[in-house]
Amino acid sequence: MFVITSMPVGGAETLLTEIVRRMDRERFSPELCCLKRFDRMGEALSREVPAFTGLLSQKYDFAVLWRLTRLMRRRRIDAVVTVGTGGDKMFWGRLAGWLSGVPVICSALHSTGLPDHVEFPNRLLSPLTDAFIAVAEPHGRYLAEHESCPARKVVVIPNGVDVERFHPRPPSRRLQEELNLDPAAPVAGIVAALRPEKNHEMFLHVAALVCRELPAARFLIVGDGPERTNLESLARNLGVAEAVRFLGTRSDVDEVLSLLDVLLLTSHSEANPICLLEAMAAGKPVVATRVGSVTETVLPGVSGYLVSPGDSQGMAARVLELLGDRNRAADMGRAGREQVIARWTVDRMVQGYESLITRIYAAKSTPLPAGA
Repeated sequence: MFVITSMPVGGAETLLTEIVRRMDRERFSPELCCLKRFDRMGEALSREVPAFTGLLSQKYDFAVLWRLTRLMRRRRIDAVVTVGTGGDKMFWGRLAGWLSGVPVICSALHSTGLPDHVEFPNRLLSPLTDAFIAVAEPHGRYLAEHESCPARKVVVIPNGVDVERFHPRPPSRRLQEELNLDPAAPVAGIVAALRPEKNHEMFLHVAALVCRELPAARFLIVGDGPERTNLESLARNLGVAEAVRFLGTRSDVDEVLSLLDVLLLTSHSEANPICLLEAMAAGKPVVATRVGSVTETVLPGVSGYLVSPGDSQGMAARVLELLGDRNRAADMGRAGREQVIARWTVDRMVQGYESLITRIYAAKSTPLPAGA
């Protein structure tokens, strides 16, 4: 059973959907528990696997422990994986698993640093936890050094993407018409929820700098969130409202990526962002801030460029460089796709989860030798 608070459209939710859908059904029967509500992606998944929701009404609804424990016993769960860093799902999911006698209890943590972190109550449950799943090697080190996850229990399972869905393709004419994009216009974009840590303000400042040199350039923002009104206002204040398209949440990100010449990531903090892997699989060069495990994903000068967090001038210069040298951009795009195929496919990620759960379950199910 995968335990999460809810499943709006997001990176961790996309990864969870892929894992659930692709697990070997001859060996695993995955189930989903959204403590509060399903949301968009949870609704879709609930039509494919046993799924449960509405167990937690509000933050101090302590009866959730009884409800969740009873559910796990009734469903005869053998493994619990909480999805997300800290919060109710990580606390109640592991505690209910322990009270239910579930053999395998794991926590998959998808972010590094604020706003998500492992709070003190969640740290107290480390002895009940068999594994803390990190999404990249630097992320694993961060969990051990800064989030008090015992290093011996940290397991790295890199994020993965579907390289069949995300692949190089010609720009979608349908989307160009829908978004009123000139096929000859250079296009840069970002795919990220509109939350403070994603720092879309930097993206808009980069857009303004690029437009000074390339007035025809256009900028796509894929994602939604609490910062949208402020960002739309900033775009107007910077004079780039006509050049920027706020696309909101999209289910056709693979097609949207076909429109881009370069993908940007402007975050203050990241673990192993799925948007970078998707763009690289689609053959797009990337320019990203030097945070988290992004330094492991993007090879400077090979598959893209890295700049310091907040360095709008540096990012704009790199974007202009790539928009002005299409051959160089294409070479980087090809190199990025080769990296993803070699290291970050969705099949490798799913196999990582299957192997981890199998190994822990087998170790706990094997009787100890006499006298041990």
